[in-house]
Amino acid sequence: MTTDAASRTIARSTPRPAASVAVPAGAPRERRPLTGRRWFVVVGGALLPIALLATWQLVSTTGLVPVSMLPSPAMVWQAAVDLAERGLLGQYVAISTQRVFLGFAFGAALGLLVGAIVGLSRLGDILLAPTLGALRAVPSLAWVPLLILWFKIGEESKIILIAIGAFFPVYTIVSAALRHVDRRLLEAGRAFGLRGVPLFATVQLPAVVPSVISALRLALAQAWLFLVAAELIASSMGLGFLLLDSGQNGRIDRIFLAIILLAVLGKLTDSIVGLFERWAIRRWA
Repeated sequence: MTTDAASRTIARSTPRPAASVAVPAGAPRERRPLTGRRWFVVVGGALLPIALLATWQLVSTTGLVPVSMLPSPAMVWQAAVDLAERGLLGQYVAISTQRVFLGFAFGAALGLLVGAIVGLSRLGDILLAPTLGALRAVPSLAWVPLLILWFKIGEESKIILIAIGAFFPVYTIVSAALRHVDRRLLEAGRAFGLRGVPLFATVQLPAVVPSVISALRLALAQAWLFLVAAELIASSMGLGFLLLDSGQNGRIDRIFLAIILLAVLGKLTDSIVGLFERWAIRRWA
């Protein structure tokens, strides 16, 4: 039996939801729950940020907290405009985003590869898992002096540090997911003659797609965290540098600006991975 035929047979053996029953023409349609409507999701998600912004504005303008500790939203906006007019804001954002994407790409790709080796091979698990488990416990800042010593304070040290941050979530989740694929599915695939790459592509990959996407989202968040660690210590540009420089100069408005930009960029990149998740689940799961 060919691989395609085996794939179709395994797919048919997987339980599917019962077919929907035809609704008579005159019968009322079932209404979607409020939480399932797009406008409610958008509005609901915006409520907390709007409430926080209103509270921030109220507290900062009424003098409950001095502006030296909590600048008003208008002051933060003015700081953004000032940096943008000087051509620095866009440059800082672009440099930090580039570092995150490069480090995330290298770290996630290596994490997928090593996670697959450890998850699929008992020998790989025995040889690699103990050492990687120990390295995973090393704090991010502990790598900084070593990377600076080896790669100086250039881009290589920053990207490698970000790649380390992205590697471990992907490796950990992917290896665990592959290790716990339903044995009955594997046995069914082998019964149809699937081995090696065909078995992985037909049975194991669709079973772990949701876990892989979750690993990528966590790795991307880790990449942003490790970016700040890299730029705080050895950088002359970027959002991490903006945080450090603003702290040394007492520019709390710029500190708030850098934190907000990191939050917004992190959410935007996570949303991109979320779109990829929908496509991947439709394609493979």
